[in-house]
Amino acid sequence: MWPFLLLCAFPQDTAQPQLTAEDLRVAARVIGLEFTEAEAAQMLPDVAERLEELAELRVPASRSTGVAPALVFDPLVPGVKLNVRMPHEKAEREPWPVVERPADPMDLLSMDLRDLTELVRTQRVTSVELTELALERLAQVDTHLHCVISTTRERALEQARAMDAELERGRWRGFLHGIPYGVKDLFAAKGAPTTWGAKAYEHQVIDADSEVVRRLESAGAVLIAKTSVGALAWGDIWFGAKTRNPWNLEEGSSGSSAGSASAVSAGALPFAIGTETLGSIISPCVQCAVTGLRPTFGRVPRTGAIVLAWSMDKVGPICRSADDAGLILEVLVGPDGQDPSALDRPLVRPFDLGRVRARIGYPKGTLKAGTPLHDLLQELEDLGHQLVEVEIPSGPTGGMLLTLGAEAAASFDAFTRDGLDDQLVVQKRFAWPNLFRHARLIPAVEYINAQRARTQLCQAMDEVLQSVDLIVHPSFAADLLSITNLTGHPTLVTSFASDDDGKPGSICFTGRLYDEGTLLNVVRAWQDASDHRRKPPLEWLDVQPTDRGR
Repeated sequence: MWPFLLLCAFPQDTAQPQLTAEDLRVAARVIGLEFTEAEAAQMLPDVAERLEELAELRVPASRSTGVAPALVFDPLVPGVKLNVRMPHEKAEREPWPVVERPADPMDLLSMDLRDLTELVRTQRVTSVELTELALERLAQVDTHLHCVISTTRERALEQARAMDAELERGRWRGFLHGIPYGVKDLFAAKGAPTTWGAKAYEHQVIDADSEVVRRLESAGAVLIAKTSVGALAWGDIWFGAKTRNPWNLEEGSSGSSAGSASAVSAGALPFAIGTETLGSIISPCVQCAVTGLRPTFGRVPRTGAIVLAWSMDKVGPICRSADDAGLILEVLVGPDGQDPSALDRPLVRPFDLGRVRARIGYPKGTLKAGTPLHDLLQELEDLGHQLVEVEIPSGPTGGMLLTLGAEAAASFDAFTRDGLDDQLVVQKRFAWPNLFRHARLIPAVEYINAQRARTQLCQAMDEVLQSVDLIVHPSFAADLLSITNLTGHPTLVTSFASDDDGKPGSICFTGRLYDEGTLLNVVRAWQDASDHRRKPPLEWLDVQPTDRGR
């Protein structure tokens, strides 16, 4: 899919060790089978022959994470219905907001996109000014947060000047015109390293823009930074440091979209791009108290980004509000002819739906009096929504998640075989090096069975979401993080309420497949009616920076 993402040189094959029947019996026990001596002896010639066949599969093309398998996951499995809420009538265009320029220019970077756009569109703020402010603030916070791997200063200022010149000529590209942003350093961008957060690729330069960067630039957005990512998209530790949480510098920002969430939370970027395979947007947004949208699987093409799991990776915005997420999503969606998972499905703009009264489900057993969720449901009911308790399907999600292990190990086959896994900073049980190794022992038969179980899970979730428009739930409740990453359903996470320390908690909203419009519309109306967003205190900017330790 992306021939420029060749991982490394192809080494010479080494001689295979001589197998014995007893080796096969021991290996069988690892996967839960028992063979007799006679059965193992009968299998031996075929297994030895297969080792030779497997060696032939290890060709240079297989060493590019961009070469996708012939089998492509589509969340619309048999029996699952495409049920997208459509507007009954064309909504009128919203009036431009009345916006005053803040007294402190740095406050511009913390504004919602619609307000910030109005200042840029009317030329009360220039793109160059915003870009320079963002670069300055990023430099300030990065000494504490370690949220940036590289900046793209020259490219950013050149593009910002071009966006200002276009406005002078009367051309306005849309809501992202002249707005600075950051992209998780899994995406290729001309003129900057693409490190994937791993020491082995610290100096890797890919002379091409990923599709996400290309689409954002076409919409007028100004790329100013490659934000930090946990090594090979795991956690918040990369080759240079541990990315920190602006609310508490003693904590990491979680990951793997670590820098994107941290920088947006700290008011250094109006928005940033993240990715998720199993929590990498949701978790850092929970930790850093910002809004993140993980769209339906296949909504946004991944061309030009590292691949972990071809059937699970998703791309989405990290920003300040559901309204911002909708404005960004509209730019990103649609097929590109390169990523086979990116399909042409209807996208209803949330601001075309008008006022929506929805049936909103909440997981059975989560509603308790006096809890933040109880108060939230009351707020939603006051807005005219109907609340319904729903039973979240259960299943062997742990077994199904061997999908991630098997696909990631295949994507980084050469990385492991060539010993580059030893260069990753984190070497422990729950980290990539160990997972890449033990995933080699996942039988192909069990991988296929996991996909069959996944089909049933998709059907079960669809049945629930045919009875309601969306589900509201605590961020990590009812195994929904694993379930929805397997089924491909869209989820939006945002800050909600506050704990005793003043840090907001979080809440998630999960919608129907390809029905991000309804999801964003409902959350936007709730946020407008009862804004729970908070800014982290940044007193640490005035103290000595922390070291870059882990």
